[in-house]
Amino acid sequence: MGLAAGPEQQRGRLVISNIGLMLSGDLKAPILEADTVVAEHGRIVAVGRAKDCDTGAASVRIDAQGCALAPGLIDSHVHPVFGDWTPRQGQFGWIDSFLNGGVTSMISAGEVHLPGRPRDIIGVKALAITAQRAYTNFRPGGVKVLAGAPVIEKGMVESDFMDLAAAGVTLLGEVGLGSVKAGYEAKEMVAWARKAGIQSTIHTGGPSVPGSGYIDADTVLEADADIIGHINGGHTALPLSQIRCLCEGCGRGIEIVHNGNELAGLTALRFARELGQLERVILGTDSPAGSGVQPLGILRMIALLSSLGDTPAEIAFCLATGNTARMRKLDCGLIETGRAADFVLMDRAQHSAGTDLLDSVRKGDLPGIGMVIIDGIVRCGRSRNTPPADRVPVILSNP
Repeated sequence: MGLAAGPEQQRGRLVISNIGLMLSGDLKAPILEADTVVAEHGRIVAVGRAKDCDTGAASVRIDAQGCALAPGLIDSHVHPVFGDWTPRQGQFGWIDSFLNGGVTSMISAGEVHLPGRPRDIIGVKALAITAQRAYTNFRPGGVKVLAGAPVIEKGMVESDFMDLAAAGVTLLGEVGLGSVKAGYEAKEMVAWARKAGIQSTIHTGGPSVPGSGYIDADTVLEADADIIGHINGGHTALPLSQIRCLCEGCGRGIEIVHNGNELAGLTALRFARELGQLERVILGTDSPAGSGVQPLGILRMIALLSSLGDTPAEIAFCLATGNTARMRKLDCGLIETGRAADFVLMDRAQHSAGTDLLDSVRKGDLPGIGMVIIDGIVRCGRSRNTPPADRVPVILSNP
């Protein structure tokens, strides 16, 4: 589909019918009794059975051919720089590759890989504002990248956070990747950020890049950031006893990432389930990173947490969609009226041992993606990265 030069939205009416399974993204009702979705001007206006929906006057009509439809996946932890390029791996087109893995939205945890990243306060603010503006105006492959996440440095004062918020910045990069590493220092700045309406994430575990440090459970709890970033380490995890302490000791977001310790991730999921707080769990890849770029990272996390984490596949999909959308205050991630028309259509991979899509994911297989839609616009057909699906949707009309 090529690169999008700017934010675009569907014009007219999109109708998707003959949906075999509809995943809502909502933990309370992960499967909807519906086979049709209608969107107008990039937003969902109807969800239900075909006989109960107004499906007339469609500008674009898609026959799902019995495939499953889910909200577009959200990667809660990425490190973009500019455009669709990552200097960490010297790679172009990585965001478009994530699109082929079903990801329609990404959240920056800091543009830390920029060569020569400024660490003075003026430069920190300038980089964040520039990244926020750039990714607002440019969507690689159509993917929504919420960027401009400054890494806090010593010497920042409350007015700096007010300046950032006034300029449109809504995120902090991982606390601990800059010079602020002590819990008491981070706590003050996190509070200033929260007062300004800026959401914070804190690095957890061992250092991941030069300049970052070891952040233990006591520091995380003292800093009180909104998201416990990569609770399973990025890459090196805390002891499982400290992960339990974090899950039990606060009510903040529990972020599990692909580029972390798998045992620690599965354990954090179990702790959250035992606490009856699965709504706190969100998923990210923490990439690009030293271990590379993972276009299928979110799908792989869903399959891992379902197959080895004793979690129904439809619930695992919620962790990467509705949970993240609600915690990050996004207008996507759920199949309900008024939300952005961001969808991934998929089916069981050919020759999977699973009997259907959910069973195949529960057995650890990745689904095959047949189409990805963002703001009502088809951005990707049959994925170049996933295994081929048993069934793929068909565009019946596209004037």
